[in-house]
Amino acid sequence: MRFKNKNVWITGASSGIGEALAVAFAKEGAHVVLSARREDELKRVAALCGESNTTILPLDLAATSGIEALTQSLLSKLGHIDVLVNNGGISQRELAVETPLEVDRKIMEVNFFGQIALTKSVLPGMLKRKSGHIVVISSIAGKFGFWYRSAYSASKHALQGFFEVLRLETEQEGIKVLIAVPGKIRTNISLHALKGDGSKHAVMDKSQEEGMPAEECARIIIDSMLANKEEVLIGGREIKAVWIKRHFPKLFGRIIRKQPKE
Repeated sequence: MRFKNKNVWITGASSGIGEALAVAFAKEGAHVVLSARREDELKRVAALCGESNTTILPLDLAATSGIEALTQSLLSKLGHIDVLVNNGGISQRELAVETPLEVDRKIMEVNFFGQIALTKSVLPGMLKRKSGHIVVISSIAGKFGFWYRSAYSASKHALQGFFEVLRLETEQEGIKVLIAVPGKIRTNISLHALKGDGSKHAVMDKSQEEGMPAEECARIIIDSMLANKEEVLIGGREIKAVWIKRHFPKLFGRIIRKQPKE
């Protein structure tokens, strides 16, 4: 029971990778704090985790002004947070030119500013205890841009930069930061992705449907935490694109332009 009696706070815990991580941490003996907007889905996940060992804390990452108070309320009950998993987020399926600025802002608010606000609210307690593990669920889109994901990709690039700096600034104080970079994972992320008018894409992309199971992704993330990794690429053949872009950028350019635009 490698996380026995640890307090683990997970955002985006109502489905997908967040749900899989919640169940996995619960099996490890952790007390899991489940956050997302949909309280009914959080209750469903809590039942899978074992309700006696979970706390349900509804949270809208776009409402950053209320995050500090919410964190303090949670800390008054639990005392401290050992692990923060920044998993909540929203994707996009629209051309940049067809995406109004307010939709760009919404995606950045949830995917970037919401994660940063939550991290900053938890970080002082971790620094005081000189112990804490922060896990950031980025995306392969945080390594390179892809069709119809301009704001989403930008938000993940921003997360990458922020948390690489935070790692450097806090590692001597006992804080660990893992950036997980999933590729194609079998989740509902494409169903909830935003179109240019702000409505949901409501289509299961083939690449998501055929991707790695979320449970396997969760296992890799936990194993990477235990191995004290700073970053981990997760997925199938698609993650090789990160290596190709770094070493053979012209080849990467030809490959990416031939990919299905979904």
